[in-house]
Amino acid sequence: MLLLNKILPLFFLPLGFTLLCLLAGLVLRKRLFLWFGVLVLCLFSIPIVSDALMRLVEGPARRSPLSAVNKADAIVVLSGMLHQINGAPLGEWGRTVNRFEGGIDLFKAGKAPVIVFTRGQLPWQTYGVPEGDLLAKRAILLGVPQHAIRLTENVGNTAEESIAAAKLLDVGNGSAKRIILVTSAFHMPRARFLFEQAGFKVIPFRVDYHAADTHELTVLNYLPNGESLAESETALREMIGWVFYRAKGFLKVP
Repeated sequence: MLLLNKILPLFFLPLGFTLLCLLAGLVLRKRLFLWFGVLVLCLFSIPIVSDALMRLVEGPARRSPLSAVNKADAIVVLSGMLHQINGAPLGEWGRTVNRFEGGIDLFKAGKAPVIVFTRGQLPWQTYGVPEGDLLAKRAILLGVPQHAIRLTENVGNTAEESIAAAKLLDVGNGSAKRIILVTSAFHMPRARFLFEQAGFKVIPFRVDYHAADTHELTVLNYLPNGESLAESETALREMIGWVFYRAKGFLKVP
């Protein structure tokens, strides 16, 4: 199931859809498919398009100050920010390092007595260790006491993170039902929905904003580039995931 969740959306994203169009055009000898595939690829590679998609999933580009965040039973920091390579025993930071920093800031501000890291690791990744283990070690180096750190079981996606966190924090037995959820702004709508489905009362703490925070447009905003294509695919993947889990919940699929 996890493998299907990771692979199937690829065919609905610009790059995968374009490849399907090109393949159909070559097999059926129809230039219309070829041109349509190229058009889709170019459209989603334009910065103004990728920024618009990102704003749809991120919401307003405004990070909540720590003073405005209510206290909770636990802070839950979602995985997806470390690259594990030889020579870096604690991994190297990716772009989403703000998730970790946001969680640490919240803990040091006294917003919750416990901070939870999810042990993210895909089942086909036989190398390295679960990410949460490394994040816990980094947190201890920054002064977070070990007794305040909790680790979930191994998880492969956001749905598994929500279930594992609920199990860890004993949701349903009167404890740790209110959490501060820390993740990237684009990921928050889907993550919040899943954690609420798992029984939590969620206080969202959005970090790692991607949409350009400017109203000045230049010619570069209209020229396709690879980075904008990647941003479009990230935003569209979140939309697909949100629709999938909403439909799954509505249909009450296990």
